[in-house]
Amino acid sequence: MSQQYQVPSTPRVISPTPTPTENKNESYFAPITRSVAKQHTSPSPISEASEASEASDSDSSLEKRARARSRSPATYAKRQQKATLPSPSNLPSASPTPNGHLSPLSAASWREISRSRSPLGLIPIHRHFRSFIHRHEIPRKALHVSIGFVTLYLYSRGTQPSQIHPYLLSALVPIASVDYLRHTFPGLNGVYIKTLGALMRESEVEGYNGVIWYLLGAWTVLRWFPSDVGVMAILLLSFCDTAASTFGRLWGRYTPRLRKGKSVAGSAAALVVGAATAAVFYGWAVPRFGYHVDFLFRGELGLPEVVRGPLGIGEEEGKVGGWVALGWVSLWSGLVASASEVVNIFNWDDNLTIPVLSGFGLWGFYNAFC
Repeated sequence: MSQQYQVPSTPRVISPTPTPTENKNESYFAPITRSVAKQHTSPSPISEASEASEASDSDSSLEKRARARSRSPATYAKRQQKATLPSPSNLPSASPTPNGHLSPLSAASWREISRSRSPLGLIPIHRHFRSFIHRHEIPRKALHVSIGFVTLYLYSRGTQPSQIHPYLLSALVPIASVDYLRHTFPGLNGVYIKTLGALMRESEVEGYNGVIWYLLGAWTVLRWFPSDVGVMAILLLSFCDTAASTFGRLWGRYTPRLRKGKSVAGSAAALVVGAATAAVFYGWAVPRFGYHVDFLFRGELGLPEVVRGPLGIGEEEGKVGGWVALGWVSLWSGLVASASEVVNIFNWDDNLTIPVLSGFGLWGFYNAFC
């Protein structure tokens, strides 16, 4: 039984000896160890800069050829990021949804955007008068200047300040009441802005109208100061404030800044216009239409007693009149107008501070030298 089913013996395998031809084959490599493998240098990395320079020199036909993608991790991350970004057609439109207000994006250049402290886009009518309202505020300045001419007209008719200030107070109360109500009811505010928006600054949409401060300042100087001081204070507000704003916007960026929104150019314009206003009023209007009873300046200036005493000068010797007195009054009026336009008192509106401070400055000067 064991002889019939014998297990065959394991065959002996002998590897063939390489022939001389196979020994000379250069494609045959003997096994190498790990230490030897580490000594082999890796191939130089692919330079993407060279590919970019080649791509810039190639023509349009070569640019269309498929190019092997870089295996750099940084390039792969950028490629993945670009793939996740939405296409330009799916991006939202750059222009905002029209809401009836002026948008800064609608300005062709930065010069068309106002340099004033008022923001853009609150008053619809400014869309049609962008150059007028935002750059020069022509309707508002025209209203300022017109009040000065109305004041001169009333003075030429012999109207006394005591006849005017009651009307100013009667106009102040309803205007201030309406301004309060429009901030309480948004619907009324919209109608108010559409009606009077051309005469407003956009900062007054959320704040109180400048007309309120104008009426309050005019009422104060006409009610509590002598006639010539009250008239001059209103004239300085009407003409000097307009001149300072106009010339400050035109040339303020070329001169030093005195404070926020105030420059040397604007203050110099207020000084010159203030001096010219006093010269015209006291040199032409007053001699032509006459003095009021309570005028302080009547064409002469004199040194006070506290100055004449130590100097040994008599009363008549310390007096000047004519063009010399008019020149001093004009210069002082310009300085007062310029200073009151620059000074900031608790961020109050300049339509209130300019006439009141000018009134105090002129009143003090006349009481000292008249």
